Amino acid sequence: MTVSATAPSTTADAVAESGAALYVYGIAPAGVRTPRSPGVGGAPVRLLTESGLSAAVSDTPARLRPRRRDLMAHQAVLDELAAQGPLLPMRFAVLSPRVDVLLSQLRSDAGRLERQLDGVRGCVELNVKGAVVPGSFAELVRRDEKLRALALRTRRRPDYEANVRLGEALARAVRREARRAAQEVLDRLTPLAVRTVGGPTGDDQVLSASFLLRSADEDRFRQAVDACARERGDRIALSVTGPLPCYSFVDPSPAPAGR
Repeated sequence: MTVSATAPSTTADAVAESGAALYVYGIAPAGVRTPRSPGVGGAPVRLLTESGLSAAVSDTPARLRPRRRDLMAHQAVLDELAAQGPLLPMRFAVLSPRVDVLLSQLRSDAGRLERQLDGVRGCVELNVKGAVVPGSFAELVRRDEKLRALALRTRRRPDYEANVRLGEALARAVRREARRAAQEVLDRLTPLAVRTVGGPTGDDQVLSASFLLRSADEDRFRQAVDACARERGDRIALSVTGPLPCYSFVDPSPAPAGR
């Protein structure tokens, strides 16, 4: 589709000058019911249907900002669509310049979009994050010869620099243990999913992954996450978000030229 993701604070005036600009929520198979939830800015949502596909749209507000009420409105529309079947969700603040442009792109890109819809049919997305848990320093020192030696030297000759070195070494050990636990969690959960996509991690958040699951497998997946949390809770704190529209496993943006 020919759509543009605007910066959240960008005015929509430039797009509106070329015609009736549309705010696009997502694409679903033709035949879905029109969402009853009001759209971003309170505008009513409508469906544009072409070539067996329906795009959920509303009029574009004069200004797009990531205000909580507008983010919630965007999500509510997607939730209604996702409850009816497969969905290619757009992220917040995606615009199309005119109705005719959007319909033309639905027609020309129908095959690719239908394949993506088939790929997420009967599926949900869950996101799992894992944060570092300050571990038992005594246990870390007991199991790590280098830490034991450093702790012993610090006790024998305590000073500021020695304490800093020991603290930094312990922090590195805690993160190392948390990263190891994160990999163990991934190894446990990945076989339960149709597909898995990793997300950004850092010093404190050592696990971020999205899982595409058959809806029937969601309970089993959550039970596995709970088991991982019990078994590794001394190293990593796990959280689950979802079910979500399958943002991480679709690409409703235009196909490259020449395809």
